[in-house]
Amino acid sequence: MLKRFKSVGMLLFLGAFSTGTISAVTALEVNSSAIVQQNETCKGIVKDAMGESIIGASVVVKGTTNGTITDFDGNFSLAGVKKGEIIVVSYVGYQKQEVKWNGGPLNVILKEDTEVLSEVVVVGYGVQKKANLSGSVAQVNSEELTNRPISNVSSGLQGLMPGVTVTAGQGRPGEDGSNIRIRGVGTLNNASPYILIDGVESGSMNDLDPNDIESISVLKDASSAAIYGSKASNGVILITTKRGKVGAPRISYNGYVGIQNATATIDRVSSADYARLYNRIDDDNNQPHRYSDEDIRLFEDGSDPYGHPNTNWNDAAFKTGVLHKHNVSINGGTDNAKYMASVGYLGQTGILPNSERSQFNGRMNLDINISKQWHVRMNLAYIKNDYKDPNSNYGGGSSDQIIRQLNILSPMIPIKNEDGTYGSTNDGNPIAWLDSGSTVDKYNQNFTGMLAVDYKIFDFLTATVSGAYVNDDQHYKAFVKKIKEDPVQAARPNSLSESFRNWDRYNFDALLNFDKQFGNHSVKVMLGYHAEAYDVRYNSMYRENFPNNELTDMNAGAAATQTNSGFTRELNMLSYFGRLNYDYKGKYLFEANFRSDASSRFAPGNRWGYFPSFSGAWRISEESFMEEVRNSWLSNMKIRASWGQLGNQDALGDGSPTGGDFYPWMNTYNLGANYPFGGSLVTGYYQGSYKMASLSWEKATTWGVGVDFTLFNKFTGSVDYYNRKTTDIIMDVAVPKEFALGAYKDNVGAMKNSGVEIQLAYNDKWNDWTFGASGNFSYNKNVIENLGGVNRMADGSFMREVGSPINSWFVYRTDGFFQSDEEASAWQEKYSKMDGYPFGQDFKGGDLRYVDANGDGKISADDRELYRTKDPKFTFGFNLNVGYKNIDLSMNFTGAAGVGYAFTKEAFGEFSGSAGHPSTAWLDSWTPENKNASMPRIAESRKSPSEASNVLSDFWIIDTSYLRMKTIQLGYTFPKTWLEKWGVQNVRIYYSAENLLTFDNMPINVDPETVSERLSSYPLNKTHSFGVNITF
Repeated sequence: MLKRFKSVGMLLFLGAFSTGTISAVTALEVNSSAIVQQNETCKGIVKDAMGESIIGASVVVKGTTNGTITDFDGNFSLAGVKKGEIIVVSYVGYQKQEVKWNGGPLNVILKEDTEVLSEVVVVGYGVQKKANLSGSVAQVNSEELTNRPISNVSSGLQGLMPGVTVTAGQGRPGEDGSNIRIRGVGTLNNASPYILIDGVESGSMNDLDPNDIESISVLKDASSAAIYGSKASNGVILITTKRGKVGAPRISYNGYVGIQNATATIDRVSSADYARLYNRIDDDNNQPHRYSDEDIRLFEDGSDPYGHPNTNWNDAAFKTGVLHKHNVSINGGTDNAKYMASVGYLGQTGILPNSERSQFNGRMNLDINISKQWHVRMNLAYIKNDYKDPNSNYGGGSSDQIIRQLNILSPMIPIKNEDGTYGSTNDGNPIAWLDSGSTVDKYNQNFTGMLAVDYKIFDFLTATVSGAYVNDDQHYKAFVKKIKEDPVQAARPNSLSESFRNWDRYNFDALLNFDKQFGNHSVKVMLGYHAEAYDVRYNSMYRENFPNNELTDMNAGAAATQTNSGFTRELNMLSYFGRLNYDYKGKYLFEANFRSDASSRFAPGNRWGYFPSFSGAWRISEESFMEEVRNSWLSNMKIRASWGQLGNQDALGDGSPTGGDFYPWMNTYNLGANYPFGGSLVTGYYQGSYKMASLSWEKATTWGVGVDFTLFNKFTGSVDYYNRKTTDIIMDVAVPKEFALGAYKDNVGAMKNSGVEIQLAYNDKWNDWTFGASGNFSYNKNVIENLGGVNRMADGSFMREVGSPINSWFVYRTDGFFQSDEEASAWQEKYSKMDGYPFGQDFKGGDLRYVDANGDGKISADDRELYRTKDPKFTFGFNLNVGYKNIDLSMNFTGAAGVGYAFTKEAFGEFSGSAGHPSTAWLDSWTPENKNASMPRIAESRKSPSEASNVLSDFWIIDTSYLRMKTIQLGYTFPKTWLEKWGVQNVRIYYSAENLLTFDNMPINVDPETVSERLSSYPLNKTHSFGVNITF
């Protein structure tokens, strides 16, 4: 260019051309030269951290629409670029890179997005850098959920985070009944955490496709959760869905097919063994044998299947279930508009006939930059879940009664008699119920829509307004068919129960965010306003005596048998909240939160609650005196402390949309009272219970300390101690009988949880190998501190006692078995004449020996003590990930300890004729020849003082501690060079197993997570799956 200017100057000096002509030529040449020199072509290559080329990465000149994408070799060529301009390179699943172009070829290495996610954590109404967190927040990213086939999000969280206890509950398709507790049980009422999906309380977390999730954050302490005030006492779970990212459209398919079987079913004795055990009872009672040797032979050889059957009821009922899931998503966009859309389908047939699940879901998330100041976000989500569960003809409403019958029916009853009728049993034949096709049908659908607008007032000040609407419809229908071939049920009428439940939630939020750096001082301030309206409608109806089993419309039933009920409820909430974050040089961190909530659940004058929290942290590793240590081994170290108060306005709910008391302060009147007027009874109103207008929310005060550290930039860990005390727990307070009123509710209870959480992780890469291991451990101590002035009160099968944990069993203590009839008789002679003696049966050798626990010289109800609890004291998880080239292997273990459950007659089985089927544990029962047995002597039902149905003792409270291989997965990713010619970016195939192995010390074969006293819950599933992930 300089040479051209010199030539033009010489021409001008000589005057060889006219001034105007020379000027025109000179201007044209100068401008053309400038264009050629300034607009050039930028070339380069984009790879990942492993050196693999990234196909389809977006390459854009920052602030312009000038862009391109990389080819199959990761190369790109972008024309019209000026030296010094910023090139923005991005790709879905990787961190965006900005590179200044100086004219040479670019070699861009993109980091995986998982690294970004570990650096940024989602918190209430925003995000924070993990390094600057001063509260206790745990986070799981999308890969930890979607890299293994899970049908429910809740079960996918199991074992991944310390302090988060997830119990599966059961394996019914789509309704696993998972129970989630964060840092223990903090109340005597509803202890479920507050769950938000993209900032909206939209229903269950299982109403969400795991493939749509970007991250899940759990706010465990008051400092992180206080921004949600009166709903945060039991912890908060924030689920963030995936959003569009800059780049060419990327289409992904994730799918798998699996088979399922029960993890455990109880081993029951055969008909022959049942006969032998019954004969032993006859020997003990000096009675002739009821079963001859010939009977036992026929039971064993199967030659008389109708007269001497050997029925395995579980084998007859349970089958192999099939599960398949598919998800297709598209993701992409420009700097001005980004989008993510997905559709999914899940189909499942359960391990019981007639149990099914069909799920369809769709989601679209959109981000639009209208200008530099205006930004719009929109979320739309829809999910439809249809469930079927086999229904029984006795005690119906679910498959629970069927499963109970399968567990207790004698093997000596045939499934069908020789004439084709079903074998006769006490309450009905469960195979007849299954064959009838009677089902409980549930049709659920949920729609969630959210629109948010951000306006950047200044670079440091942004205003946001958002609105959300949620609609949820649930339709329940259970038709009980008339089964003429089942002798026990033939006389019972067919019937239909049907209900409709619909609820709406309207949210409005307004936020103002200030974020500015003042030298070494960083200040962030957030102010917010929240308004919420919730209304629910419920209607149910019932009729009997339908003309046949095919007419299932309610009108077809007999009108005289109709019953119906229904109600509507409304709740409203208003909130003001704010947060202040301050840090100095990134070393000294402080956060303060405040929220003020008003709820219509409480009376005027008591509706407002105030919930503050404070936390601070010191990044000691950033101090100058730590520089030598930081550069050698202690890469990072942060000390945290927090204090705060939270509320629980949903304490009176039961976790369902319509459950609980919506107006606990309002005195209401009931219909149905009869009053004498004019010589006759007149129906009128009456007040069933008194309500306290002073009732308010439960309050939890929490403090904690913790430390986070990183060693050698590879080993990370955290240790936390917490202390949470919940006061003003709402309880029922009895009224003197003279008032003829039921118990009223008041804020009188108190409870404390304290514990320790530890999390450790190690990640490394060398050559073609990658390795990662992480583990977490939690200990929680729960203590009831106040029960409204009383020391002890019953709670169903449990007992509440001041100074003891909730959900504790109240039992007699035992000390082995009596080793002879004489020893048993002497014990009985000593105690049976005392007041309060609880036994009506005679003791014999082999019976449990009960202990005078309080030392008063008597055996009575006063000797009962609290023993074990159904809530684990210890929970733990361990995760292992190994990769070699294109092969990956991952394993996830989870477990619990310090937990127990009561197993009654249905579990171990009893000797009661056709309604009894003992477990194989009874084969090791006490006899004079087997005094070191594991079980007491056998006896007919209700005739042994050892039996749990007579008195519950510690012998029947089984330790259900366990260690489980939750998942194991082996995957292979095809080399990209194999896929280029097909236009495919990534293909991964895998095999996965869930609940493959469980280690426990239980005396019977029962899954430790699905225990219930009657063992009637749907078994948990063991799943083998084959899946594929494809990206175009």
